[in-house]
Amino acid sequence: MVRNPLVAFLIGLAALAAPIMAQAQDKPLIIAHRGASGDRPEHTLAAYELAIDQGADYIEPDLVATKDLVLVARHETELSGTTDVASREEFEDRRREKTIGERRVAGWFAEDFTLAELRTLRARERVPSARPANIAYNGLYQIPTFEEVVQLVRAKEAETGRSIGLYPELKIPTWLLQEEGIDTVDLLVTQLRDLNLDGADDKVFVQIFEVGPLQRLDRLIDTKLVLLVAPEGGPFDEPDMRWTDILSPTGLTEVAAYADGIGPWLGHVLEEDGTPTTLVNNAHAVGLKVHPWTLRKENGFLPAALQTSGGPAADGQYRLLWSNAIKSGADGFFTDNVGEFVQMVRDGE
Repeated sequence: MVRNPLVAFLIGLAALAAPIMAQAQDKPLIIAHRGASGDRPEHTLAAYELAIDQGADYIEPDLVATKDLVLVARHETELSGTTDVASREEFEDRRREKTIGERRVAGWFAEDFTLAELRTLRARERVPSARPANIAYNGLYQIPTFEEVVQLVRAKEAETGRSIGLYPELKIPTWLLQEEGIDTVDLLVTQLRDLNLDGADDKVFVQIFEVGPLQRLDRLIDTKLVLLVAPEGGPFDEPDMRWTDILSPTGLTEVAAYADGIGPWLGHVLEEDGTPTTLVNNAHAVGLKVHPWTLRKENGFLPAALQTSGGPAADGQYRLLWSNAIKSGADGFFTDNVGEFVQMVRDGE
């Protein structure tokens, strides 16, 4: 029987009695996954600002492109899950079906809209069953451009005196180039240069689930780069590669030739019983940072062994999971629940 990794992951955690003995970072980086997306609709300026106010070290905008070649913050190019586009009669004729990788996707896509058209849309909560409180914010916020996200960060740095990092992810860059003729690598490089964010010392990580675009970025800019790693399969642009091979000691050595870190699924870092795998140590041995994803607190995102009563929106036994994650020694973590994770790190749990 093939188990779903999201169900099988850490299935034995609830029964743990002994402490994890791995050495942990004193203060891992706190990366706001799509902003404070546990408290506001994701990829909105409100979510990013709240995450900064809650104490995030970095905020993470996922980037797609408009028809007129502007980078905007959305989780994916399809818009109906995160905006009100499906209810907008003036855009009904934009509905399409596209094959993205091995998936057939129907909906409305950012690359079929100009920025001016996207400005008329309003953001909505993507997972209302797990975050019903966020429904109250539906319809309030526009889709921000990457430049606006940078402007927000700089304004908050001036306001708070803190240094706040940016952690953009290019979404499906190979597919967008091959199928739509949009080169988001080039768009991002140009924008980072224009914003003076293309240096090795800038507080920026660029992340992608693909190898070739990262290697290209490595030749073009000095910004720190991170290879994201999914639970199964391999990178879209390298169909003969498997993530399991990439995460081997030999594979990690190859990654270190063009990237500064990896962003693995949390299940690559912790065994099912909560003990650390060898991945963090192996990555550190070749000079790679490790930033796993994603720490969340609601039952709807936790393995069955850590769920409590109250349905998908109730808090599960997330502290046990998060504590073991910190003890893995990883250098930072993506989290939807920035305030709670900041408190846990401060408390030294």
